[in-house]
Amino acid sequence: MKLPLEGIRVIEITHMVMGPSCGMILGDLGAEVIKIEPRGDGDKTRYLQGSGVGLFPSFNRNKKSFHADLDNPSDLVLVNNLIASSDVLVENFRSGKMESYGIGYEDVRESNPGIVYCSLKGFLNGPYGNRLALDEVVQMLGGLAYMTGLPGRPLRAGASVNDIMGGMFGVIGIMSALMTREHTGKGAHLTSSLFENNVFLVGSHMVQAELSGEDVEPMPNRQAAWAVYDIFHSAEHQMIFVAAVSNSQWFRMCEIFGLEGMADDEELVTNTLRVGQRARIIPALQEVLYTLPLDQIEAKCDLAGLPYARVNSPRELATDAHLLETGALAPTQLPNGPEVLVPLLPLALNGEHFPKRSDIPAPGEHTEEILASLDPERAGK
Repeated sequence: MKLPLEGIRVIEITHMVMGPSCGMILGDLGAEVIKIEPRGDGDKTRYLQGSGVGLFPSFNRNKKSFHADLDNPSDLVLVNNLIASSDVLVENFRSGKMESYGIGYEDVRESNPGIVYCSLKGFLNGPYGNRLALDEVVQMLGGLAYMTGLPGRPLRAGASVNDIMGGMFGVIGIMSALMTREHTGKGAHLTSSLFENNVFLVGSHMVQAELSGEDVEPMPNRQAAWAVYDIFHSAEHQMIFVAAVSNSQWFRMCEIFGLEGMADDEELVTNTLRVGQRARIIPALQEVLYTLPLDQIEAKCDLAGLPYARVNSPRELATDAHLLETGALAPTQLPNGPEVLVPLLPLALNGEHFPKRSDIPAPGEHTEEILASLDPERAGK
């Protein structure tokens, strides 16, 4: 596969999730991504435990690791040389930190006017601009935790949605700037942020509140838009989500699950009427589903063309038949030995996933190779 960013060199000076996810997407699209890691053990994200143990393996394939301590003047010279040879720089340090090393945008554009410099921050410039941020911070500030939890119990979403989407918006900005550079020859400084990303995610709820003049109910308490759009239990007490979001789906659902009496009920002929009768419909459907094994419920939903989904845990995704058959999960060797399955980008180019070209690098694994690319004489040593 000819990858769209082949020939683009990216310097990644990042940690945690937002920056590494941006760099990984660029690497998946074919760029040469050079991750600058501190000498010794490298990025501290490699060694997180608990809920952080999967972060480094998930967002650092298709990269090269280069050892350099930014506080070391000699290493900083090497980093500057790398930046001068590159098309893109991605960083997610706190405001002012890159400038303190002399590698802020205004510094590096002097030697590389075509550089596309992507800063990944907690907030865009403004009153909050210098505040430190985490995904959880902006979920609380930006209304997402309010929408996810029960009333009075804000709850962090179960994934680092702002970190990952902030990285994605960084990629969108980088690719746009690279396209512009083709015409102008000039680089650009762009910023993607966690907070504004979060506000973008909850924008429809914000507009709902503006139009209604009322506070929006959190998702667990929201007013139903459809009569059947809920989680049910099978005969084995396994959970399954089932929905019927059109009149035709409603009638097929009634037929396939033996609820013909409801299909003929004139008080249930429209979705609006049915929403008002949810207290009658949901228990009746649940009573039927309690008599059926999960696989039979799924088969009937398939036959009726209904939206449905069993409720999986993340662990079960590693054995999901669809993901395995379509090649959406890439076996990835970690530097310390174990092999894990990691999701590839949720994209297909002419039916093919963007490939994993290289495993997670060991700290500093490619330092000599990269130095040789800067100094041809070194390559012969």
